[in-house]
Amino acid sequence: MIERELNRLRLLFLNLNYLYSMKQTLLIGFIILCLIGCQDSTLPKPKAYFSLNYPNPVYEKIEHDCPYTFDINKRAELVSQKKCWNKISYPEMKATVYLSYVPIKNNLDSLLYDAYQMPSKHVIKAEEIPERVFQNEKERVYGTLFRVVGEAASQVQFFLTDSTDHFLVGSLYFYTRPNYDSLMPAAQYVENDMMRLMESFEWKD
Repeated sequence: MIERELNRLRLLFLNLNYLYSMKQTLLIGFIILCLIGCQDSTLPKPKAYFSLNYPNPVYEKIEHDCPYTFDINKRAELVSQKKCWNKISYPEMKATVYLSYVPIKNNLDSLLYDAYQMPSKHVIKAEEIPERVFQNEKERVYGTLFRVVGEAASQVQFFLTDSTDHFLVGSLYFYTRPNYDSLMPAAQYVENDMMRLMESFEWKD
């Protein structure tokens, strides 16, 4: 009788010991899985930029007191200033095209020299500065557009003249840290507007 009771207690003890071992094994396995699953990746994250998509531009001709007129994107705003040194503002893009008008007074050579030197100021940071020559014989509008490729303060610049009386310079600036990859979509969008400006440009006299 006593031996039977001892065997029953021994069997109960073995079952309890087995259950305890199983609980320990499951607990350790669960902790290991949690540690593996919660580890952060040590790989460096690649740089990424927002995808910037802009609607197709709608243009209208501006009318003001300056001796020239052109088509402007309705998403932009013309800010008139003294001596026709106007600005085309793009509030959503934090961008501005500065227009500098100068009457020619026997100084066309120096004005052309300065216009070609202007994009050269960005050569240190620019990868290249391709040029696009523009001519409109009918309206007596001649000029060149410069695109500055790379990290630079101004991505697009141009000049227009009738070669006798008028000279206009335009420069695009963004109010943000220059980063060519992130600014490229916006710069290309405004560059298309600047090309439309040049193509539609007319002197009033």
